[in-house]
Amino acid sequence: MNPEKQRKLQEYTRAIAEILYTEAESEQQLTLESIEKTVQTQQQPYVSPEIAAFFLSKSTGTTSGRTRKLTSTLGILKISEKQAKILGVKPCTRISPHLEQCCLRLSANMSYEQTAVDLEYITGVQTNAMSQQRLVHRQEFQFPIVTELIEELGVDGGKVRLRTAQGLECIYKDYKAMHTNSGLIAVYQDNIGLINWVNSQPIAKIVTCLGDGHDGIWNIIALVAPNRQRREILDWYHLIENLNKVGGSQRRINEAQAYLWMGQVEKAKQLLANLTKKAAHNFCVYLNKHRTRIVNYHYYQSNKICSIGSGAVESAIKQIGRRIKISGAQWNEQNVPQVLAHRVAYLNGMIGVNLKAAA
Repeated sequence: MNPEKQRKLQEYTRAIAEILYTEAESEQQLTLESIEKTVQTQQQPYVSPEIAAFFLSKSTGTTSGRTRKLTSTLGILKISEKQAKILGVKPCTRISPHLEQCCLRLSANMSYEQTAVDLEYITGVQTNAMSQQRLVHRQEFQFPIVTELIEELGVDGGKVRLRTAQGLECIYKDYKAMHTNSGLIAVYQDNIGLINWVNSQPIAKIVTCLGDGHDGIWNIIALVAPNRQRREILDWYHLIENLNKVGGSQRRINEAQAYLWMGQVEKAKQLLANLTKKAAHNFCVYLNKHRTRIVNYHYYQSNKICSIGSGAVESAIKQIGRRIKISGAQWNEQNVPQVLAHRVAYLNGMIGVNLKAAA
C-alpha cells in the first residue's frame, strides 16, 4: 500500500472510530480487554459487513439474485445467490465457511456446550451446542491425503462409552486406530474399512507393522499388504512389560531382557523353563505366539532401520481419547463413527486448511 492510500485509510478509519466511540458505553472502556471487546462488537454489526459487501461485489462482479444472510466472523453478511455460487458457498448453509471451520476446530477438542462458550468469547459470535453438533454431523470428513509411501504403521484399540437407557449401566465398546507415517485414521466396528484404506494407498516394498500382543491388532495387520511385504514387530515395551509380570529374581528378569533385546527368544525361554509359576508359563506361551515378531531390537534400533515400539499409535489413541473421553461423555452409538472422523480430521490437520493447496 502506497503512502497516499495509507493516509486516506487512516483518515477514514479515524472518522469511523470517532462515530463508534460516541456509541460505546464509557464503562466498557476502562481496560484494554474491554476496549478490545467493544471494538469487536461495534465492528461486527456496523463496519465489517459493509466492507465484506464491497469485497463480495468486486470479487464476483455481481449483486444480482435473491439474497440470504450468513452469520460470519465479520458479522451478519448478505450474499446473493450468484455471489454464493461463484464463491463456492454451500446452498442452505446459515454460517460462513470460515466460521464453520472455527466451530469444527473448537468442537474437535471440547464439548459442544463449551465450544459455544469459547466461540463467543473468541469471535463474538453466538451459537448453541445443538448447532455445533448438527454442524459436525453433516460434514464429510476425509481420510488423510497420502503424499508419500507408507513405510510404517501401527494398530491399536481404544474404548468409547456408549449411552444407554436411563437407569442402565453404561457400556464400553472398542474402536480401532491406525497410525502411519502419512496420517491417522480411526474406525468404529469397521475393521475392513481400516484395511481397505491402507491397502488402497501407496505402500513401500517393505512396510513395518507394529502392535502389542492383542489378537485383534494382528488380525488386522494380517490383511495389510502381502505377507512378503510386511515386517511385523512386536512392540518392545509391551514385550518387557509382560516379562516383568513373571516376577521372581530380578537378575533372571534382566538376563532374559538382554536376550530378548538381541532377539534370542530360545535363550530367554530357557531361563524361565524351570519356573512353575503360571505367570512364567503364560509368558512362554506369549513368546511362542509372537516368535516371528520378536526381532533383534538392538540391531534394528542401532541401525535406524525402523521403529521398535508402537508408541505413535498409542499416543494417537490418547489424543483421540482427549475428545471422546471428556468428563461425563456418553455417545449415541450411531454417532461414534462421525465423532471419531471429526477428531481424526483435526489431528491430521485437515480442518481449517485449503486441502487443494495442501495436495
